[in-house]
Amino acid sequence: MHDTNVTLADLAATRPGATRVFRANGLEFCCRGRRPLAEACAERGLDPTAVLQAIDAEEPSDEDLTAWAERDLGALCDHIVERYHERLRSELPELIAMARKVERVHADKAACPTGLAGLLETIHGSVLDHMEKEERILFPLIRSGRGAQCSGPVQVMEAEHDDHGANLARVRERTGDLVPPEEACTTWRALYLRLGRLEQELTDHIHLENNVLFPRALCA
Repeated sequence: MHDTNVTLADLAATRPGATRVFRANGLEFCCRGRRPLAEACAERGLDPTAVLQAIDAEEPSDEDLTAWAERDLGALCDHIVERYHERLRSELPELIAMARKVERVHADKAACPTGLAGLLETIHGSVLDHMEKEERILFPLIRSGRGAQCSGPVQVMEAEHDDHGANLARVRERTGDLVPPEEACTTWRALYLRLGRLEQELTDHIHLENNVLFPRALCA
């Protein structure tokens, strides 16, 4: 029998394909992952048993995050820095430049995402500051086996993750859920496509920290 009281975080950390099913159904599993599936599904008008059955039907993928549930914490810190931090440092400036171009060229169109570049600049600044604190303070403590002493820094990081999630929601509001209008040019369409990929990667990034790295480190 399926347990619909299992949390989204536990499913995302242990069940291959769970994150794909959650995204397809609009279930937020990174910042609000520590709530029962049944509760999250009720908010969305979904059948939790059907969601679990959909997870069962998913085929494992190389992109699944479940392999990190038991991996060495130092290796997980390294993976987060190399896979997510470095990409954010290179991707966000390019997205800001693309957004500025779209806003400049298409300022006369009703669907133009006015203010998007400014929002992305805010995200860029907050993300850079966040990653710097992790790389200089939190991750070295975890690598040295002192994760149990990190409850204060972890609380700060989780609060900032909530801010990142709120900013991603603002990006969706500003862009009509990342759906380009019919008159969108190639740059405009590419921008929204890359913003969708950024959202997915930042969500995975936050999930690995909130639901895998931090709980394990605090119990180490």
